[in-house]
Amino acid sequence: MRAGVFDSGVGGLSVVKSLKAHALFSEIIYFGDTARVPYGVKDKNTIIRYSLEALEFFKNFDIDIMIAACNSVSAYAIDELRQNAPFKVSGVIEPGVLALKNKASRKDLSILILGTRATIQSGRYEKLLKAHGFSNITSVAPSLFVPIVEEGLFEGEVLETAMHHYFKGLEAPDFIILGCTHFPLIAKAIGNYFPHATLIHSGDAIVEFLQNEYALKGVFEETELKLFASENPDQLKATAALWLGHQSV
Repeated sequence: MRAGVFDSGVGGLSVVKSLKAHALFSEIIYFGDTARVPYGVKDKNTIIRYSLEALEFFKNFDIDIMIAACNSVSAYAIDELRQNAPFKVSGVIEPGVLALKNKASRKDLSILILGTRATIQSGRYEKLLKAHGFSNITSVAPSLFVPIVEEGLFEGEVLETAMHHYFKGLEAPDFIILGCTHFPLIAKAIGNYFPHATLIHSGDAIVEFLQNEYALKGVFEETELKLFASENPDQLKATAALWLGHQSV
């Protein structure tokens, strides 16, 4: 089994980390559209156009499934990707909602969604959550988190200040959906801010979804990772080495 993982930049490596840890694929082709990151501030039509262009890239490889790790792509372009792809396509929003549903003991539990501006404005998470009977939902777009993660500031004063800026006045939630692939890298800090909340991580959620939906098993001893970027691939490989311990040739 081979997978393609698509993200607007480097954040999707957090999803790759979960996929590799569970050994679901023999090979992962990763493409980060680093020349045009971030997608989270772009409009719907632009996100769809960029996503379909990425799809053409993946058609050059013999993959079984393409995973849109970017939540903004999952929010706006997943239907178009499925209509045009010769292989299966999965986003991360539906798996995230299903993961929460499986963990929540009651429908009245409070849910905090964290995502990019585009993801939050799409209302995709809220719509799916409400379809499953959840209604106590708050959505926040902490835009500064992405550049903070890109700078490698996974803890410390800068991140603490940003969290206080976005979270002040919020009641402590029961669940937090990390609706951006960058956010799992600061999950520890977010968890410390809301110590009683259960965090939903896109990478872990997509693993659970793939195992249930396609009966995938962790049978591969090693997952080969090939990294591609629309700009500065060496920086992507350096980030992969830092985040994943992956040494690329």
